[in-house]
Amino acid sequence: MGAALVAVLTAAGCSSGDTPTPPEGVNSGTATASASPTSTAKPAPVPFALALTPADKSADVPPGDAVTVAATGGKLTEVLVTGADGKAVAGALAADGGTWQTTEALGYGKTYTTSVKAQDGDGKPATSSATFTTAKPKRQTALSMNPLDGQKVGVGQTFAFYFDATITDKAAAEKAIQVTASPVTEGAFYWFSDKEVHWRPREYWKSGTTVTVNAAIYGKNLGNGVFGREDRKATVTIGDSVVAVADGQTHQMTVTVNGTVARTIPISLGKKAHETPVGTYTVMSEHTNYVMDSSTYGVPADAAGGYRTKVAVASRMSNSGIFYHSAPWSVRDQGVRNVSHGCINMSVENAAWLQEISNKGDVIVVQNSGGPVLEAWDGLSVWQVPWETWRQGGKK
Repeated sequence: MGAALVAVLTAAGCSSGDTPTPPEGVNSGTATASASPTSTAKPAPVPFALALTPADKSADVPPGDAVTVAATGGKLTEVLVTGADGKAVAGALAADGGTWQTTEALGYGKTYTTSVKAQDGDGKPATSSATFTTAKPKRQTALSMNPLDGQKVGVGQTFAFYFDATITDKAAAEKAIQVTASPVTEGAFYWFSDKEVHWRPREYWKSGTTVTVNAAIYGKNLGNGVFGREDRKATVTIGDSVVAVADGQTHQMTVTVNGTVARTIPISLGKKAHETPVGTYTVMSEHTNYVMDSSTYGVPADAAGGYRTKVAVASRMSNSGIFYHSAPWSVRDQGVRNVSHGCINMSVENAAWLQEISNKGDVIVVQNSGGPVLEAWDGLSVWQVPWETWRQGGKK
């Protein structure tokens, strides 16, 4: 049966006396204190104890939690965690023999036994054991995420996580999803719904940053009997800083690469009753030979104002159907007036150039279009949420 760790605190006593004041008119010199007698007493031995986690007879243990054993006042010599089928669970013993921990996850709804052999401070053998059962979930939830492993993304990229079940213990989910960056970058989670959470930095990413995601949700209790089905991992690189500002009054897009203006592009934004929403977009995906279809946002292609047109270059900016794309039919209007159905029109050559130098996750700011304010939940438009609001976590 697992014993609790025992902590022994030894307080070292000391004494001091007042230094004599020298007679008036006599300068004081450097005083050398005589050494106190050296203590020959040996420190009290640390009581021997073994701590097994989970403890004996524990039930509903989250299988994603590690099994640990710790020895004080001695060392571990052998630890085995075995299932009912006799198969051992992999684990690792610390070099000093003080601790042991599993290195693989347990199964759902299983019974395990931890068997420990150890030695106390005098080398005398000791044993302990514990039998426990793991939780059986009401439901397992899968997790998908964006971006994926190995991708290079822009400085505006949010790290989005989508569960297929309602998450009630959001703190547990955030604890399970580790987002680390090199160089270190301040950031936070924000929940758009009970199934969708994003992690973004306070400011745009610094170019060249490496971001590692370890979404270790397997076996973790995420509330109301919902447990994670499978871990997800990704290592992502932040590319060049590409920020484009599209102005609906000047009908120009200014593209800045790593702080330097690279090109000014004549554009056409949304016409009256189709004004392009104002705000900061994050490029979601890039396409060639893409079919633009008005029915995707509720206007049949054969209706008045409807369309179904193939374009050579298109990059999605929102779920509601805002793209920047090549539009050879409106070249005469580009730089002059707004004639689109809400997208950013530009020439084939300019659209191809912009897509060539950029990645998904790049930033496009739309201003002076006369349109409504872009919704933060529309696509990956997370920069619409002020940092002080974002850091509060969203829907809890």
